[in-house]
Amino acid sequence: MCEACHSRNVSFTLLTDRLNESVPQPVRLLTASFSDDAYLETAYSAALMRQVARTELPPTIRLNRTGPILAFGKLDRLRPGYRRAVAIAREAGYVPVERIAGGRAAVFGPGTISLSHAIRAGGGSGSYAGTMDRFRAAAELIASAIRDLGADGRVGEVPGEYCPGEFSVNARGRVKLAGVGQRVIVGGAHVGAVVVVRGAAAVNEVLLPVYEALELDFDPAATGSLAGELGEDDAPLPLGEPDPLIDRAIAAIRTALELRFEVRAAEPAPSTLRFAAELKRDFEPRG
Repeated sequence: MCEACHSRNVSFTLLTDRLNESVPQPVRLLTASFSDDAYLETAYSAALMRQVARTELPPTIRLNRTGPILAFGKLDRLRPGYRRAVAIAREAGYVPVERIAGGRAAVFGPGTISLSHAIRAGGGSGSYAGTMDRFRAAAELIASAIRDLGADGRVGEVPGEYCPGEFSVNARGRVKLAGVGQRVIVGGAHVGAVVVVRGAAAVNEVLLPVYEALELDFDPAATGSLAGELGEDDAPLPLGEPDPLIDRAIAAIRTALELRFEVRAAEPAPSTLRFAAELKRDFEPRG
């Protein structure tokens, strides 16, 4: 895929198998985003996960804005209202995608930051040993970046939140700002997160009818945004338009990474782009 379809995104390739080393490990930084192709956007992270697990690439983190995506979990597909939920997403202007990791429906878009981490782990069942540590490290990294930006970032589930999880990141213990999910495979794992920088109202506007169709509990009052916590305008800016708060949030996450790793710039591997193109259909809605 040509560079013209890449938008303002940041990705990170980690040259370490561990998240919590006392000595900073080298990290390769690269840009790779596909805001005009939701399935390629998702497949790219999946391709990285598999290549990292097979030791074809060093471990990798991607950090980017995406186009409008509504990511459904595997359990969502089992709900009687799944087809209706997918239709609602499309009607609202979101591309329905079956997510890599577990969890429930979540929104990605121009007001959010997508963070994904492809990690190398012990082969076979050894990949599962670090599951909780990986969850915790990702959530704490995001929470620390949110605190550096001036909001009260904490790790923990908020009652009534969408895609509930122990390692959600919240503000003040009241509203969810980010969710974290994980997929474990032989030899590695993928940890994914979405941070709502702007657009709490936009998230609720589509998720409320989607969760109603799926017959899942959801309290819109539990949805927050970084902009809302900082007293800024919560309306998302168009994807092609620079967003200073998005830029500050990306910079804060990068700073948090630099406290843990030695960051280095790099370019995407052509093999990952080819592999991702082959995987695209795996993330189209089924059922």
